[in-house]
Amino acid sequence: MKKKAIDYKDILSMFLPKGMLDYFDFTDYSDMGDYYIFSLEEKNSIPDEYSSLPIVSKGFYPTITVTDFPVRDRTVYLKVRRRRWEDKQTGKTYSRDWKLVADGTRITAEFGSFLKELH
Repeated sequence: MKKKAIDYKDILSMFLPKGMLDYFDFTDYSDMGDYYIFSLEEKNSIPDEYSSLPIVSKGFYPTITVTDFPVRDRTVYLKVRRRRWEDKQTGKTYSRDWKLVADGTRITAEFGSFLKELH
């Protein structure tokens, strides 16, 4: 019998708010003894609501840290980097509208609550 390859994304998704890996890439983690730090970075995919604009990724907003549910009796901190985009013609800056995403059907209420903390 052939062994199935381990899908680390499936395993990681058990420790993050549901739907998180749809919008963010897991970039790093630290085991600090009493707590864990998971680092996430918003994917470089233009939000649907801005797809008609000539925007390009222009880096990130400052990293924020959010406390998540404990894992194995340790606090979990999520360090989140939200991406920002800039219109090449006007210079106006945009970011994903998390309220719009939360109102849709692609994510859970838990993930929507998490995203509200990002604002």
